[in-house]
Amino acid sequence: MPAEAPLTRETILNAAEQVLRRYGPEKTSVVDIAKFLQVSHGSLYRHFPSKAALREAVTERWLYNSILLPLQAVAEKREGSAESRLRSWFETLISHKRTYAAEEPEMFAMYAAVTLEAEELIKVHVDGLVGQIRSILEYGVETAEFRPGDEASRARALFLGTSSFHHPAHAPEWKDPEIDKAFDAVWQLLLSGLR
Repeated sequence: MPAEAPLTRETILNAAEQVLRRYGPEKTSVVDIAKFLQVSHGSLYRHFPSKAALREAVTERWLYNSILLPLQAVAEKREGSAESRLRSWFETLISHKRTYAAEEPEMFAMYAAVTLEAEELIKVHVDGLVGQIRSILEYGVETAEFRPGDEASRARALFLGTSSFHHPAHAPEWKDPEIDKAFDAVWQLLLSGLR
């Protein structure tokens, strides 16, 4: 980083993400990130009070850009049936999680660790995802594909009912060759509760 460039929160997050990808969350220290930026580690503490706060900020940004935004695009589509949009939303979520677990193991490991440590961050993230599901359900009610109900509760139930296919605690199970069949069975059962 050039000496004259200002040290911003975004610059630190970009650097932290690069260093975390290189060394992994367990081996990365604030000092490693400071060295990468060619600044003192005290400079980073002016922006983030602790290593945990920095890890949470990196995870929050990663979740927003890698999970929430792509799913928002699916939730906002107005073409196709509500059922196909809902299925596409879940398939996108599951596909992204599997891809990140396989291709970005360091970031996925950090995300998995933060899910255990940063309850409020994860609650906000999950609430955003459940809100997207709810909007698809509401569309399904409007088009008479789904029967009316408490869409907020049903959205959360759908999210929780499929958690073994997208929650990081279940990542080892995603390699099972029967996982897609298992999802189809769960999906049909959940879908029958919406009609």
